[in-house]
Amino acid sequence: MRYVLILLLGIVLGGGTAVFFLGTPRAQPAPGVKVGAPDPKGDPPGTVVVSLDQGFVDAVLATTFSGLGTPTFNLGRLDGPSSNGFELANFQGGCSNTITLLPEGSGVKTGVQFRNGSISAPMVFTGSYNLIGNCMQFKGWAQTSIQLRFDQEKQTVYGNVNVEGVNLEGVSPVANNFVTVFVQTAINQRVNPLVLVSERQLSLMVPIKASNGTVKAAAKDVKAEVLDGALKLHVTYEFAGVKGQV
Repeated sequence: MRYVLILLLGIVLGGGTAVFFLGTPRAQPAPGVKVGAPDPKGDPPGTVVVSLDQGFVDAVLATTFSGLGTPTFNLGRLDGPSSNGFELANFQGGCSNTITLLPEGSGVKTGVQFRNGSISAPMVFTGSYNLIGNCMQFKGWAQTSIQLRFDQEKQTVYGNVNVEGVNLEGVSPVANNFVTVFVQTAINQRVNPLVLVSERQLSLMVPIKASNGTVKAAAKDVKAEVLDGALKLHVTYEFAGVKGQV
């Protein structure tokens, strides 16, 4: 994402007004612990490396847009009354008050990028919002970053999406502050935390008929290696034998 150069006065007024009407974007506490990098000395015993390449992720996103329709977030009432006592629904006035994610637009494609040791996700969108009786139409794209987190109890790898900024078409630069709050709030309430690898995908179970039992493996630690075009998860397991479950 590219930040738009705006006047200092626009930054102060735009950002202050957005927070005044909408409040500070709030997210649920991120689950688990932050996923770090693998040990350069090598993985501990019992570690499995799972690789996700760029083509796989792109195929999933393409199917999402073509088969499931464009995701739309309703912004008419983000979280009830704002911290300043304003009902956001009171400003709708016939405006759709939504943000819709698009597969592409503004010369950008929505997708996840593995590059330079980090995970980023350009998100193309269009939307509208009624602000003090005026319906503000906007379109553009947001640059987001994704932080990986591992919840050992739930055996799940999450992605926490953070909006770093927006680039709008044909809208006053001051509106960037409002739209940034819109997009971040929608992601906080509708997307975060994003389940990347679920317990069903992470857990292992190997039946041993000769012993009338099963070897179960639960992930105890996850490390991530972000390469150009690929994400490698280093999953370290602890094993336990269970009798009578084949």
